[in-house]
Amino acid sequence: MLAYVLAPHEDVSLSALMTLLTPFGIQQFYTDRWGTYLRLLKPEHHTVSKMNTQRIERKHLTLRTRIKRLARKTICFSKSVLMHDTVIGLFINRFEFGRPI
Repeated sequence: MLAYVLAPHEDVSLSALMTLLTPFGIQQFYTDRWGTYLRLLKPEHHTVSKMNTQRIERKHLTLRTRIKRLARKTICFSKSVLMHDTVIGLFINRFEFGRPI
């Protein structure tokens, strides 16, 4: 995982993510049919396919199941964006890089 943006599905969210990804020089994007992708990504660098998004969706499922605060029907759910951002960042450091919290 190189970057993430905790935001609603809007064009501004994808723009913020693209800004974070720019230093990595990513040339190809595999996405679903969300309208923002079709509007903001250049067609020559964009492939719409479920086949290449399965690993990403698997990571998202792991994230949701291991961080209960992301499941709305739990007692741990917080409305604070700062708390969500902090917990997700700590989880990524632990899960992706094996770094202790």
